[in-house]
Amino acid sequence: MEQGQKENSNLQETEIVELKSGHRFSKGFFTGVAVTLCVAALFAAAGIFWLQGRFSTGGSYEGVSANLVDSSVRSKINDLTALIKAYYMEDADDEELTEGLYKGLFASLGDPYSAYYTEEEYEEMMISASAQYSGIGAVLQQERDTMQVTIVKTYEGTPAQDAGLKAGDLVMQVGDIDARSMELSELVTHIRGKENSKVRLVISREGEFENREFKVKRATVDVPTVESSMMKDEIGLVVINEFGKATAEDFIHAVEELQKQGMRKIIIDLRDNPGGMYDSVIEVLDYILPEGLIVYTEDKYGNRQEEVSDAEHYLDLPMAVLINGNSASCSEIFAGAIRDYDYGVLIGTKTYGKGVVQTVRPLSDNSAIKLTTAKYFTPKGENIHGTGIEPDIELKYKYAGEIKAGASYDYTKDNQVKRAIRELKNWDDTKK
Repeated sequence: MEQGQKENSNLQETEIVELKSGHRFSKGFFTGVAVTLCVAALFAAAGIFWLQGRFSTGGSYEGVSANLVDSSVRSKINDLTALIKAYYMEDADDEELTEGLYKGLFASLGDPYSAYYTEEEYEEMMISASAQYSGIGAVLQQERDTMQVTIVKTYEGTPAQDAGLKAGDLVMQVGDIDARSMELSELVTHIRGKENSKVRLVISREGEFENREFKVKRATVDVPTVESSMMKDEIGLVVINEFGKATAEDFIHAVEELQKQGMRKIIIDLRDNPGGMYDSVIEVLDYILPEGLIVYTEDKYGNRQEEVSDAEHYLDLPMAVLINGNSASCSEIFAGAIRDYDYGVLIGTKTYGKGVVQTVRPLSDNSAIKLTTAKYFTPKGENIHGTGIEPDIELKYKYAGEIKAGASYDYTKDNQVKRAIRELKNWDDTKK
C-alpha cells in the first residue's frame, strides 16, 4: 500500500470472515481478502489512513506533550524488569520486554483497532497490502473473544485448496504454535514463508472426532479483488472481494465488459468483504453515484473531511447489493451510500458495524502505530459503528449446490442471488 492512501477493512486483523450456516462456503473462484495469506485488507474492519513521512519517537505531537514516564514510572519499570530477570523461569530478552511495553501502552486503550507494530510486523503489513505473497492461499478469521482461527475460504488453484483445506476448518496449530495464542496478524507471519517450503497446519473439522494434519507447500499467490459473470435476463454479477489498490480499475473494466455482453441490470456482491482501501471504495462509488456526498469523517475535535462524487460519470442501472454480517468498513461505506441515495436494493443480513477510522504512522525506527482517530458517516449523517446497516430485504443465506472441496460455486443455487435476480426482473424503471 502506498503512503498517503487510506485503507479500510473488516474483522480481526486481516483474514477474516466467518463461514457458518448463514454464510457462503468457499466459492470455487476467488472471494475475499484477509490476512493470513492474503492481502490488502489489513486490520480488523477499520478504515486506515496511511500518513506520509516517518515520525520520531519524541514526546510531543501537534502541540500535545506527554510526560507519562516520569522518574517513578521508570524506576518501577526497572524494578519489574529486575524481578523478571531474577525469578522468571526462562531467559527474558530485553528487546522483547521493551516491545511488550510499547504494545501494552496501546492495549491499555481497550480499543481492538489500535496497536503498536514492531519493524517486522510493519513490514508484514506492507507485504499484505501488495496483494501478492508467498503463502497457501486461504482466508482466515479470528474470533475476538476466543481467539479461534477459522478458514473462511480457499482460493482456486492455490496450495490450500490443493491440499484439501476447506471453509469452516478450525486452525488449531501452525507448526508447533497454538493458533489461539497470538493475534492473527502475527500468526500469519508463521504461515507465510519461502516459496516451495512447507507449513504444518493442524485442523479441526466439523463432524470429525480427530484433528487432521496438513503439510502445505507455500507458493506465490496473486489475489484478485473483482470477479464478474453474466447471469440470465440481462443481469450481470460483480463480486467485490475486497477494496484493494486495483479494485476500482478492475470494477470499471468488469462493468464495461458485462455491458458489451448485454448487461442492463447489475448485482454487486459485497458478502464477506471485510473492507480494504478507503480511496478504493471512494473511486468505485464515484463511478456509480451521481454528483454528491459519498461519506465523511470526523475526528474528536470535530474536524470534518468529505468525499464526494463528481458529475462526470454515474452508473444508471437497476442495482441490487448483497450484504451480510461479514460485510464491513469499506463495504459498509458502499452499502450506506447506495441506501442513502436510494440507488439500489440491499439484500441479505445486517452488516458488521465498523464505523471508525484508523491512522497508521510509521516511526523513525521503522516500527509503526495504528490508532483509531475518527468516525465515518454515511451521506445522511449516520455512524453505523456497533449497529451495522440493515438490508432492505432480509434474507438468510442458503445454498442448494454441492458443498465440498474443489466444487465450483454455482450462483444460480444461491438463494440471495436468486432473490436479487427476481427483484431486478421486476424493477420499476421509473424508480430512479
